[in-house]
Amino acid sequence: MSEKSEASDRTGPSAASTGTAPGPQPESIRFFGTTWVERDGRYALRRVGVALGSLAAAVASCFVLRFAYQGLEIADIGSFVGILVVLMFGICSAIAFRKTWEGFSRRPAEPAGEDNLRNLKTIGFIGSLLAYFFRSFLEAPGEKLRRTEYEAAVAQYAKRRSARTGNPAGRKTPKGRKPRRK
Repeated sequence: MSEKSEASDRTGPSAASTGTAPGPQPESIRFFGTTWVERDGRYALRRVGVALGSLAAAVASCFVLRFAYQGLEIADIGSFVGILVVLMFGICSAIAFRKTWEGFSRRPAEPAGEDNLRNLKTIGFIGSLLAYFFRSFLEAPGEKLRRTEYEAAVAQYAKRRSARTGNPAGRKTPKGRKPRRK
């Protein structure tokens, strides 16, 4: 069964005829789609895959950086520049880890600040990969944030729906007035 037909089976016949369920829709997470909502569709296998993939990418990246450092040693540029390169990657990786980890639990207060850190996070990509690896042990990276937002939206939608008194199209028109035609 495809994911689309599984979704329509869960939501009922009215949603199947329109293609989407009424109300708020869950936000998709990279590598997980919307399987995080019900934790179905091989969710656990995907978490293991993300953890192993991010760890393998981090290890491969460390080897690439090691080869780059060996290139600096071969060029004989001096120990000071070598120390600066190691410090730069270490500090950038630590900042990227922290910012990526924070991004899993809350939205950035100012998106412009995140854009300014994009280059720093690119240099410290190993930190971001390690954040993905460690977060995959707890949940799909970013699941907690999206789950709280989705549950709040569903609760707000249910509250708005319960406040309605009925179908306005089914109301009778007052005597003496004919309904408008389009």
